[in-house]
Amino acid sequence: MITLNPKELSPVKLQGYLQSAIAPRPIAFASTMDKNGKPNLSPFSFFNIFSSNPPILVFSPARRVRDNSIKHTLVNCQDTKQVVINVVNYAMVQQMSLSSTEYPEGINEFEKSGLTAIPSDVVKPYRVAESPVQFECKVNEIIPLGTEGGAGNMIICEVVKIHINEAVLDANGVIDPVKIDLVSRLGGNWYSRANAGLFEVEKPLATLGIGVDAIPDFIKESRVFNGNDLGKLGNVEALPTEEEITIFVKQNFEIKAVLSADDDLKKHQFAKEFLDKNEVLTAWKVLLAKK
Repeated sequence: MITLNPKELSPVKLQGYLQSAIAPRPIAFASTMDKNGKPNLSPFSFFNIFSSNPPILVFSPARRVRDNSIKHTLVNCQDTKQVVINVVNYAMVQQMSLSSTEYPEGINEFEKSGLTAIPSDVVKPYRVAESPVQFECKVNEIIPLGTEGGAGNMIICEVVKIHINEAVLDANGVIDPVKIDLVSRLGGNWYSRANAGLFEVEKPLATLGIGVDAIPDFIKESRVFNGNDLGKLGNVEALPTEEEITIFVKQNFEIKAVLSADDDLKKHQFAKEFLDKNEVLTAWKVLLAKK
């Protein structure tokens, strides 16, 4: 067994040990609004329930390790004292991950992730329609835990309204753990699916993904692709060039057959096969290829 002194480790290495050892962690998909009414959406895995009476949830947006800056979620909670915490299930995990991209201030993560913003009843921040359970909260207190990169800021929230999708309830009106299909966070790219085990989600690009809002409508409206597929497609820096697509078509007999059939459904199903293997750029080449 190795023994380590936290003060002798770099912040990045210490964070890696902590996040990998203290896991799986539930995910607070926090929706906030700035003082000018602009929405923000971001996930946090430093999160849990700390009291049921009163109903208290706590999550912690940490200062960024790389430059010691703070996140928009923290600023918004400081300014408005309101937040909606949406839980995350497997059906929305790729879009949730895409929303964590460090887009500039003012960019709407609902639009970039392709998730649906719906009004709350009590607080101003929007809820995420795709989330099976949404907690409208008032912020009771924010406790800074340090001033260096990696330091957390405990946001203590009191639940003032709960919204539950009936589809995740059993015959007795209780949340069914299989139906709700929650996911949790581990270290690196690793997640855990409550009813299926470990899986990986590629981290959002540091160079900023194009976002679901940049995906053509004929793809977004296809019955072949689900939210996770759109999240993967939105997490690319740029679309393949015409030259790259042409080379791909020339070298791939299967895509030639699909294109000659002139069947959009078959084309989308073929692209879906690559998405399921996380070969996202190849999927894009299929979708953008022309006969």
